[in-house]
Amino acid sequence: MVLAAAVQLDAVLGDVAANLAACERLADEAGAVGAKIIALPEFFTTGIGFLDTLVDAAVPPDGPATALLTELAHRHGALVGGSFLCRDDDGHIRNAYLLADPSGIVGRHDKDLPTMWENAFYVGGNDDGVLTAGTHQVGAAVCWELMRTQTVRRLAGRVDLAMTGSGWWSIPQWHPRRLFARLEARNAATARRAAADFARYIGAPVAHAAHSGALACPMPLLPLGYRGHFEGGAMIVDADGTVIAERTYADGEGIVVGEIELGRRNPSATAGTGFWLHRRGALPAAVWHYQRWHGRRWYRRNAVRP
Repeated sequence: MVLAAAVQLDAVLGDVAANLAACERLADEAGAVGAKIIALPEFFTTGIGFLDTLVDAAVPPDGPATALLTELAHRHGALVGGSFLCRDDDGHIRNAYLLADPSGIVGRHDKDLPTMWENAFYVGGNDDGVLTAGTHQVGAAVCWELMRTQTVRRLAGRVDLAMTGSGWWSIPQWHPRRLFARLEARNAATARRAAADFARYIGAPVAHAAHSGALACPMPLLPLGYRGHFEGGAMIVDADGTVIAERTYADGEGIVVGEIELGRRNPSATAGTGFWLHRRGALPAAVWHYQRWHGRRWYRRNAVRP
């Protein structure tokens, strides 16, 4: 058995220095109680929202985010991973999940498909996300990768542990309020279920980090702004899908810790043949398509650097 920890971060949107300091403090808290696996969330350097300054907050692959991961891994003798907006040498930004052990960086996974307004800030990758850390294989996946059957196909039965993270935002409370409250209740339930069920689909324990806190930003192509919150849900999950420890968005920033047994099992849930593992609902499905179309155009015009 090994003690694993997952960070729940209340990020300052676009403030790399503040977010790195918060991640270091929380990871040190996890290391102090003996955690040998420490998961940081998706976008741990910046948070995520539709804010154009995130383009300039992308850091290089050998920059401060990577330095923090390697330092934390060395300091605590632990596996430490998380994803951040990474500007590569080709001028493109990617949502790069880097994994470090005490020897340094041992692997990288680029999120396959940006979600909704994320299309404005990075392009997708095509690696399998199976990273080697010593004698173990670690699967990396972030946010809506946990929603897709293609993620299960690349990880199921192949990894001893999955390290995952999310920056999953809520559905805002627009009018009619009763309708949007129902939509948000389903959205929050899907966010939790996607992370908790992922272990059953791949047959391995999961350390899932998350964001919490309020979010306010413009909405692409709409005159009204977005006001909502991140869904939280940092958790440690055993390979059979049992949630060992969990932190809701109402619990705010902090860590969860729990003991897991590393190793691959036969998956206890079948992914099926469709594209999605979980139903998104009509509103998220519509937003997925319009913000993907808008975001890709916005990215080409504003985010790529020669």
